[in-house]
Amino acid sequence: MVRRTKAEAESTRHQILDAAEREFLARGVAHTRLQDVAVAAGVTRGAIYWHFEDKAALFNAMMERAFLPCEAGECPGCPPADDPLGRLMRQATWPLRVLAENEQVQRVFRIAMHQTEYTEELASVQQRYLEGINQFRDDLQAQLEVASQAGLLRPGLSLKAVALGLFALVDGLMHHWTLQPGGFDLVECGDAAVKAYVNGLRAALPAAPPSATAAAPAAPGRAPRARRSPPARST
Repeated sequence: MVRRTKAEAESTRHQILDAAEREFLARGVAHTRLQDVAVAAGVTRGAIYWHFEDKAALFNAMMERAFLPCEAGECPGCPPADDPLGRLMRQATWPLRVLAENEQVQRVFRIAMHQTEYTEELASVQQRYLEGINQFRDDLQAQLEVASQAGLLRPGLSLKAVALGLFALVDGLMHHWTLQPGGFDLVECGDAAVKAYVNGLRAALPAAPPSATAAAPAAPGRAPRARRSPPARST
């Protein structure tokens, strides 16, 4: 038997993971057999078991190799710190851009959200997803706090609730878009929706002082002259 090199073994492992992504996406995790993955990868079932103990281990390894949109980290090119609401909007829409532009993220997100029943064996993946979205929501709330301290938000807002609402808007767009890819422009619609949401949070602008050059009120018109009765005619 020819001993495989470490590089060859790693290449086979990624080959299997690539095939698992395709099969899990097409069939759903519960309905995909290891034999299906082996055929798609062009390897034997023995090769799969050499790398992964079972289907749950294969699924977990596939998820660990990728990242989900809300785990993409801080967006590059964010507006400067002196524009808190601009940074907030860019930060909120960054997962939408990552999802729209990265095909692997699309596949893994669709599998995790739409093609997986989270049994006890897959609980670690669900926990990781929850931790990722909680961190993303906390980051949004932190940026909202910066904007609030700068006096840019309406008073009396619950920033925790506002951050949760903003996350729900972004998360809902991602879920809906992955159900019908191409049904709408995720980035364009996301930018518009987030902008409308954030604009609704802005503090009211102070009323502008009256202009010094405003036209003076018009002078009252002259009262009409009383009509004189004609003189009585003599008889």
